[in-house]
Amino acid sequence: MNCKEFERLIPGYILKKLDYFKLKSFLEHMEQCPDCKEELVIQFLVTEGIQQLENGNTFDLQGELNQRFDESKRQVRIYGRFATAGQILEIIAMCIFIGITVYLML
Repeated sequence: MNCKEFERLIPGYILKKLDYFKLKSFLEHMEQCPDCKEELVIQFLVTEGIQQLENGNTFDLQGELNQRFDESKRQVRIYGRFATAGQILEIIAMCIFIGITVYLML
């Protein structure tokens, strides 16, 4: 992912609308590009800050952003585990299918 793509995805990240693949690439880029991370922080603070002010709520925007980062990383890890488990099940199913096919041919 390049910086332009990252910036285009920031609103989707703030609204929690990125799918697994986009979220994973987004987080990987953010970890390696301090400029993009800074842009995300600025947009998050502005977007969420305005929303919180309109609602009259007290807020800790930096804390909320850190929670969002942690939650996003957890989602990527969980999805990755499910994807790996799915691949293992597919391999097992193919082995069973091949075994049954070979057995029936004998």
